[in-house]
Amino acid sequence: MESPCILVCSIDTETGYCLGCGRTREEIGAWSRYTSDERRSLMATLPARLAAMPRQAPMTERSA
Repeated sequence: MESPCILVCSIDTETGYCLGCGRTREEIGAWSRYTSDERRSLMATLPARLAAMPRQAPMTERSA
């Protein structure tokens, strides 16, 4: 089954989108019930969602 998941599963609290794939919790949960056409249609929207999301600052180690 095709999936946009890249195993970076963290939901952005502002947008509700996964930081890795761009799907909502509801879309992730229903993914296996979608038809191939529904999955492809949704996958076509994900690059724009991800591009519109505010970027998180990378985590850095603190000096002790």
